[in-house]
Amino acid sequence: MRALMGKVHVDETTPSAATAAPALRGDKRRKNILKALHDCVIERGYAQTTLANVARRSGMSPSHLLYYFDGTDAILAQYFSTVGRRIMNKLDGFRREPPERQINLLADLFFAGTGIHKSEIGFMLECFGVAVHDKRLRNEKTAIDRFCKEYLQQLFEQLPGGPASPSTSAEIAYALLVGLRTAAYFDERLGPGHARRLFHAAMLDIASPSARGTERALSLV
Repeated sequence: MRALMGKVHVDETTPSAATAAPALRGDKRRKNILKALHDCVIERGYAQTTLANVARRSGMSPSHLLYYFDGTDAILAQYFSTVGRRIMNKLDGFRREPPERQINLLADLFFAGTGIHKSEIGFMLECFGVAVHDKRLRNEKTAIDRFCKEYLQQLFEQLPGGPASPSTSAEIAYALLVGLRTAAYFDERLGPGHARRLFHAAMLDIASPSARGTERALSLV
């Protein structure tokens, strides 16, 4: 009797291989679809990417793909959300480091290709354009922007002798980050390496204005 009850208890609480396998297959197919959209957008741009293109690249029919996503906009939103969460998780991990080390890690994440690759930057820029008229993407972008600016504000608040207004400095720092990262993507003369050096130097100036003054920032122009 006890053995029978024990067996019933295990059956009720432990997922069987039969139920787990479809879930794993579904996760794998969703990842394949996200990668297919990424590849299509990098190859032809989002405006020229159709559901049929993504389905063909992911090895399934359009009707089968619609079982997982209700269209290309939904796939784009999911991809954007996934990359955004990865950025936020990275920044959360930086919080354990000293402030100056965090500045180095931040510059490397966005400009050195160690955390976010060039193709992902291009994909994110495509998302920014779509977000102008897509409420779901606009909300995702707003959440990422606010998280990054809150992170920068807390970084500046940790610094003795730091900026008088950490919140204002965070807005400026984030504008520099997005502006330089975008410019480096399009302007080969700038390039990510030089953009990283400019961003890093500007961050140090913002972080310790009393120690460095404005001459250093002006000398970089």
